Amino acid sequence: MSDVLQVDIWSDVVCPWCAIGHAQFKQAVADLAGQVDVDVVSLPFELNPDMPPEGRDQAELLARAYGKSAEEVAEMQRNVEAAAEAAGFPIAWTGVGEAPPRHVWNTHGAHKLLRWVLETSGAQAQGALKQALFAAHFQQRRNISDRAVLLDLVEAQGLDRAGAEKALDDPGLSQAIRRDQELAAQNNIRSVPTFVVNGKYILQGSAEPESYKQALIKLASMEAMV
Repeated sequence: MSDVLQVDIWSDVVCPWCAIGHAQFKQAVADLAGQVDVDVVSLPFELNPDMPPEGRDQAELLARAYGKSAEEVAEMQRNVEAAAEAAGFPIAWTGVGEAPPRHVWNTHGAHKLLRWVLETSGAQAQGALKQALFAAHFQQRRNISDRAVLLDLVEAQGLDRAGAEKALDDPGLSQAIRRDQELAAQNNIRSVPTFVVNGKYILQGSAEPESYKQALIKLASMEAMV
């Protein structure tokens, strides 16, 4: 089999199916330890690049996007929560007291920090920050477009807060994100999560860990014959 598979995951940190897919893929990789080695890098896909700083109520956004009633949206949300629970990454409110409304935020700053962490600290640190962003958004319902929240999350991961602050102000990182997203469009990546293996094989959407495992074993065998 191939020594190491390089997997680029295109996703957004406010996408529940991305969080679910990450959890399922992570389980598959863990199950294959010693059989198929996988290096993972997160790449940006802003679902709502024009989202204002104050964000939008998720239920209202879904109702308008899909033409659903409030009851239908609530049912959709319950189904996603059940899927996340089954995947091992609950997205239900974990705070104290009554849960605040779900919001969707602008994620450009979050993606800038994920790119910065990859460049300065490597893929493992990037993965840890990505998981922290998922938890902050889904479980804690924090405003992950807020600068202070982002810097607090970086610091909690043991990363350089001052460096992160400079990264948020770096226009070069914004340009890099735009280039990455243009590359996604050129390769017909229109939905997330999308997993690109060794730059040429595409796995789209969240799937059960067993499905990811079978795909990775097959692709590793194919790559070993190249």
